[in-house]
Amino acid sequence: MNIVVTGGAGFLGSRVITELLAAADAGKLPHPLTKVISLDLAACPIQDPRVVSLTGDLADPALLRQAVDADTAGIYHLAAVLSGGSAEDFDLSHRVNVEATHRLLEAARAIDSRPTFVFTSSLAVFGGAMPEVVPGNLATQPESTYGAFKAMGELLVNEYSRKGWVDARIARLPTISVRPGKPNSAASSFASGIIREPLQGIPAVCPVPLDTRMWLSSPNTAVANLVHAYLVPAAELPAWRVLDIPGVSVTVGEMLHALETVGGAEARALVSEVPDESIMDIVCSWPGVFDIERTLAQGFAPDNSFESAVRQFHAEFIA
Repeated sequence: MNIVVTGGAGFLGSRVITELLAAADAGKLPHPLTKVISLDLAACPIQDPRVVSLTGDLADPALLRQAVDADTAGIYHLAAVLSGGSAEDFDLSHRVNVEATHRLLEAARAIDSRPTFVFTSSLAVFGGAMPEVVPGNLATQPESTYGAFKAMGELLVNEYSRKGWVDARIARLPTISVRPGKPNSAASSFASGIIREPLQGIPAVCPVPLDTRMWLSSPNTAVANLVHAYLVPAAELPAWRVLDIPGVSVTVGEMLHALETVGGAEARALVSEVPDESIMDIVCSWPGVFDIERTLAQGFAPDNSFESAVRQFHAEFIA
């Protein structure tokens, strides 16, 4: 059986593929794994005979038919235009974040075998007046294009699951920090940049107030939780298939304190505060604390602390 991963050439997608292969080797998947099919604009960098790269546009029906067939046991839909890119290009964001999601769901429906469908959503589906701790049943009220389209995606995926066409797990991920590499188009990209760059001796800019509270996860923990989402038995999931993936709640000031603890005062001194209204309008509309009692009971887990996430990045990429 096969698993399809859209965005499989990307930072998160390639890591998910690596962990799926490891889970298969350890006998943890609920089915044999013949192939992992990466569906992306670029080739997947993973060198493993079980990984097949299909490159092209998710809007291409022929490509989807090639990727999703009777041997498809599961689909991870990770490909997206992120928050900053969505704010800049509404039409592109709609094409990728809404239309491509619908096409992929239709491809899954057509094989008539109810594949497991893991869809990554976002904190950006929320906005407006929120309680201090966001419960699992809080209505979405996005204040950005990205958030609106992710909320649409949640509804689409859940409806296809309700109809019995896919077995959905909708993972609302925390903001990922610390990401290696270069900044991406997310409005929250600074959440990695203010740690990653100073640890490498490079100046960084913090565009939001230091008391801004964020809900964060390290890359390794986010990937582990995405793989776990695939493994949770359907019988343990409610009809509304949204999962608030655990994170750690910290202010930006506390993030910078963790930076100083790990990298020293010289690293902290490389971060300057330069408010950016366009980023603040998006990021400050997101919640910073979630009630995760249900997902913890289902076996999902957060990082021990944000400092542990910083140390994880430092050990892997700096030390």
